[in-house]
Amino acid sequence: MKPHPLAYRDIEFLDSSDARPIRILAEYLEPLKRFRIENIQDTVVFFGSARTLSREGAELELARLSAHEAKNTSDYEAALKRGRKALEWSRYYEDARTLAHMLTTWSLSLEEPRRRFVVCSGGGPGIMEAANRGAVEAGGKTVGLNIRLPFEQGPNPYITENLHFEFHYFFMRKFWFAYLAKALVVFPGGFGTLDEMFEILTLDQTRKLSKKLCVILYGRDYWDQILNLQPMLEWGAISEDDLRLLHPVDTPEAAFETLKAHLIANHMVPATPQEARAPGIAKTRG
Repeated sequence: MKPHPLAYRDIEFLDSSDARPIRILAEYLEPLKRFRIENIQDTVVFFGSARTLSREGAELELARLSAHEAKNTSDYEAALKRGRKALEWSRYYEDARTLAHMLTTWSLSLEEPRRRFVVCSGGGPGIMEAANRGAVEAGGKTVGLNIRLPFEQGPNPYITENLHFEFHYFFMRKFWFAYLAKALVVFPGGFGTLDEMFEILTLDQTRKLSKKLCVILYGRDYWDQILNLQPMLEWGAISEDDLRLLHPVDTPEAAFETLKAHLIANHMVPATPQEARAPGIAKTRG
């Protein structure tokens, strides 16, 4: 009789519903090991739309549309309008790239034993790519927390090789966004961006984060239309302190100065011996 494989080598078992707790634990332990090897202490997380093109990409797409033969049709006009909007939106790609470059250049200048305030994104295209790209162009390491999906979300080429993570479980990916983050930068985006931002805001509001968090809301033109929280305050659903978590800005320079002031004031303190042994000075509770 052929011997049965050891349980932890049995692929059929590991892929089964019975082994789900093992797979979840693996999505905690394996990233933890790699962050330790790469000497990462904490991150600044960039959120934003995967659909945002670089300026060069948007210009090429608009030129392609403009040269299309099927002009003066309703479909063509709609596509041209989207192309022009994509070119307008490309400034957010370039701003995210610039901000990530500024932040990484500054973090590399710090005399710290571990890598501080490393740029982290969801690992995909658009704003995520821009953030990873800017960090790499500054000579730093950069993290991509990618989610395995049947469509759209492929990893961008600017993630540091050993810091490219692939997750099956959305909640484990969100855990790693929150676990190491000392600040968020939220660029214009859709449902996913809002979901990720409000998840972390809720953790902060309910005191599930044992650290001071700064949330940069980048692009007033967009967010002032999308996100009006004042009625929530007037109805008593949130407090003034909750609103103070959000810092609206419109330029990479303003975002960088706000980030730097927050990080220096709240997170540039010596780690205890216990904190120095594991990534993330301030962790989620529990």
